[in-house]
Amino acid sequence: MSTYVYCITRSGDAGPLPEDLTGVGDPPLPVRQLEQDGLTAVVSDCPGRLRPKRRDLLAHQRVLTEVGRKSAALPMRFGSIAEADDDVRDVLREHADSYRQKLQQLDGRVEYNIKAVHQQEAVLHHVLARNADLRARAEANRRAGGGTYEERLQFGELVAAAVRECETEDAEAVRRALEPAAEGVRVGPESTGWFVNLSFLVTQADAERLLTAVRRLTDELPHLELRVNGPLPPYSFTDA
Repeated sequence: MSTYVYCITRSGDAGPLPEDLTGVGDPPLPVRQLEQDGLTAVVSDCPGRLRPKRRDLLAHQRVLTEVGRKSAALPMRFGSIAEADDDVRDVLREHADSYRQKLQQLDGRVEYNIKAVHQQEAVLHHVLARNADLRARAEANRRAGGGTYEERLQFGELVAAAVRECETEDAEAVRRALEPAAEGVRVGPESTGWFVNLSFLVTQADAERLLTAVRRLTDELPHLELRVNGPLPPYSFTDA
């Protein structure tokens, strides 16, 4: 049976895992530890058909959370699988020095992922408030009973361009405001659902400093909505 890998930590740091801690699978499979060269891989058997179902995603996260309470860990992405336990030990042996170095860098640190979106009505008011030409066009269209189709189309295109410009400015404002509280920043995948997707590596002591900066920024830019997810295992900073 293949081996499912949750994370890597230093031997002894995680201590004995709870006897009732289980991982992926239906029924959930028991979690165990593989030791090699001063490192520990937290693993379980891998079920025959593994799919990213909510049950298994939560089980993966539960194991990472339990280990992360006690020690720095290199979290593996969901679906990290080796052919057998011996293959996991071979990887630990081969990369022991780099894993130990990365664990030292991540010791006492967590990740916060922050996404930014605009509140639609609020950002429209914001761009109109700071653009006299747009306000004049809006008023002219209103007086003309909405304006012609071409006038409405042109106005919509101008507003969309102004919102995109605002997104660029606000993305820079988010990074500028939050980066000083972090030791590292990684840019996440783009999506139509947000215009900022940043992950911040922070010490546990600096986490509140980051969250305070988030609250201050939303007060300063009320048309901006910041979605905070964390603290998380430092997925974006492991390079493992």
